[in-house]
Amino acid sequence: MRHDKLVHVLLLGCTLAGANRDAPAAWSTVGPLAEATATSDQARFATASGAIVLVSFITADVVHVRMSPGEPGREMSYAIAAPQHPLAITMRDADADGRIVLSTQAARSARVIIQTRPQLAITVFDGKGGLVLADDAARPMAMDPATAAIEVSKQRDTSELYYGFGEKAMPLSRHQQYLTMWNSDTPKYAPGLDPLYQDIPFFIALRQGASYGLFFDNTYRSYFDMGKTDPARYTFGASGGELDYYVFTGGDSRSPANVLRDYSALTGRTPLPPLWSLGYQQSRYSYTPDARVREIGHEFRARHIPADVIHLDIDYMDGYRVFTWSPKDFSEPQKLIGDLATVHFKVVTIVDPGVKVDLNYPIYRDGRERGVYVRNAAGDELHAAVWPGECAFPDFTDAAARAWFGSLYGAFLDLGVAGFWNDMNEPATFPPQRSDEPILAHDPGKTFALDARHAGDGAPGTHARYHNVYGMQMARSTFEGIAKLRPERRPLVLTRAGYSGVQRYAAVWTGDNVASWEHLALTIPMLTNLSISGVPFVGADIGGYAGSPSAELYARWLQAASLTPFFRTHAEIGSADREPWSYGPEFERINRATIELRYRLLPYLYTLFAEHEANGDAVLRPLWFEYPADVRTYLLDDQFLLGRDLLVAPVLVSGAVQRRVYFPQGDAWIDWWNGARHQGGTFADVAAPLDRLPLFVRAGAAVPVQPAIEHTDQMSGVPLTLLVALGADGHSHLFQDAGDGYGYRNGESRNVQIALYRNALSLRAESARSASRRVQRIGFVEFLGLDAAPKRVSIDGRIVRDFSFDAATRRLRVGTSGDNVREILLER
Repeated sequence: MRHDKLVHVLLLGCTLAGANRDAPAAWSTVGPLAEATATSDQARFATASGAIVLVSFITADVVHVRMSPGEPGREMSYAIAAPQHPLAITMRDADADGRIVLSTQAARSARVIIQTRPQLAITVFDGKGGLVLADDAARPMAMDPATAAIEVSKQRDTSELYYGFGEKAMPLSRHQQYLTMWNSDTPKYAPGLDPLYQDIPFFIALRQGASYGLFFDNTYRSYFDMGKTDPARYTFGASGGELDYYVFTGGDSRSPANVLRDYSALTGRTPLPPLWSLGYQQSRYSYTPDARVREIGHEFRARHIPADVIHLDIDYMDGYRVFTWSPKDFSEPQKLIGDLATVHFKVVTIVDPGVKVDLNYPIYRDGRERGVYVRNAAGDELHAAVWPGECAFPDFTDAAARAWFGSLYGAFLDLGVAGFWNDMNEPATFPPQRSDEPILAHDPGKTFALDARHAGDGAPGTHARYHNVYGMQMARSTFEGIAKLRPERRPLVLTRAGYSGVQRYAAVWTGDNVASWEHLALTIPMLTNLSISGVPFVGADIGGYAGSPSAELYARWLQAASLTPFFRTHAEIGSADREPWSYGPEFERINRATIELRYRLLPYLYTLFAEHEANGDAVLRPLWFEYPADVRTYLLDDQFLLGRDLLVAPVLVSGAVQRRVYFPQGDAWIDWWNGARHQGGTFADVAAPLDRLPLFVRAGAAVPVQPAIEHTDQMSGVPLTLLVALGADGHSHLFQDAGDGYGYRNGESRNVQIALYRNALSLRAESARSASRRVQRIGFVEFLGLDAAPKRVSIDGRIVRDFSFDAATRRLRVGTSGDNVREILLER
């Protein structure tokens, strides 16, 4: 009996499903080994308690552990991107101390040691023999037969830090935090409130420069106690299912990048998004009627403020019925969308999962006849209240329901709608009104009853099991439906709820945040942790969804968001206007320049997404991710990296016109605005007037930029500039393609490899077939960080005079006179 474990769970308010509050849970450990057997690719350990533990190697650096209280069921996961093929395994018989060693035949294989007595316990070592993690002998694998709960504790060094876990309104490192995984509709969430809209049970650990990762693939309500209850251990478990987890050792270097690459190889990567989706997006609840939408588009173009997308919230619908248009306010949607397209705007529409129960509504009637809706415990169609009133809900864990719902997007695609925004898909419902009890932030009435029934793609189960994947599977239905209907186009799907693997289908944003400086500061740890949780296409509602930001707060928020992947302003109903021009001419000038900076850097951002799809690299990065040996980056939560070459230090407090910036150890950094050099491992107070985002380029990097444009359709007609930060040798990369479609997967793209060695810049372009006819040409190279003009500039051995030097910004601008330049040499 483990009464102490139950006590701490109760104190934290996270009693496991089904546990009796009046009696302690009957926790029992797995016990000692009863029998060990092995197949070619898996070791099986039967324990005295009847539990079964399975261990396999997904790769030489990734270990998979499954503990089932009884005989394991069919292995089924919504998170895993493709069927796995474990490596051949080697198992040595138990030694005198009762230890069994598992490994693969790979030269640098991780090793797993199974301690067989007095309790079966697992320890994982990396390929060099370094300890990765170990079960805590005082809290080994355990289960509660009365509630079906499972958990395990791992030994913890008190200085070990933890990052990831998806969307959490918490500090940058999640050490000494208690985290719950249960997708929840939490508008206007306070910092520290947990859980929020989406949960990803994956983290990266960091200690003294070495990392490892752990992914707990369990879709029940689960939890992680990362040293909060006891700093000597961390614990994770769930209210049901198996103790099914993966350990990512990080390879020989034990780097965070290796961990993320292995995790994203397992759970999937975000396909290259359409180029237009990386532009600026304007939204509010709601732009209505259609005349107001046209006005918004007109004002952007008349004021020459770059933008690509306008979002339509729920008021475009007829009585909030999904896949309909209001006959009063949006009587001619095709004409509206077509008119916006002529001025180069895309339209994204919101789609909720709730389908209004109305027999005169063809979509509801069709779904009912097909039997695709979630059922209640009695087997009847589950109904709950949302925006349209009483609704039924597609069971997105059923392939037939996903295909049906996905097909409904066809009518909107035919009208010209470019992208879709899945909301309320935690799933969220309106709780019943009660006069005797308050409505809580995590009220049970705000989602389906836990005994509701799901198909589970052949593994039927309750909502308690499938709640956390409902939103992800809605995004899957949307993505796959659009892909089938428009196979030549890349879908844009935005989702509020998700689980591990959601990145395969959608971009995500941090839900209904608040117009406050505190929430602005919170965006950096929230978005960087989402990003290193394997979800690269992330953003937060600019200005804060709830409330009305001041002109200064909106301008600073726009700056902070301008170099995050998903770039959208959004606002609640009844809030003040929040367009870039809403605060008067001076702020309009500042906000225009901020958005122009984003558009100037689109070639770089697009390249980062191509790199993510290829190898899993994070687009948005906390500083520690790139500099794990620099302990001063470990808790730094007010700066971030875009890729590895841009350091962003936004202003996050009111009234500030300068800020302190830390430059991570190992690289020098060049100020984007004035060319000043900052040595790695140092702090500096830098100027940050209201019209400037503090931005720095890594010495040795070449960053592709373009002139300011008003929408992405203009990109093919403007030349690129390579901005080269002098002061170190380095290698960079530029990816280019058509901006949509999948020709790049068949070689229709261009890759430019860029190398800087001392004062020589070399370019090597690799292109295939028709891609080279559509991509932007490199028209200029700007060298940043020069104290004086060079004596000579030569291109491919020929001295040129087509250059200019700006002493105030320390920039030398060189025209390339074509796109076939191989080397530019500066003589200083």
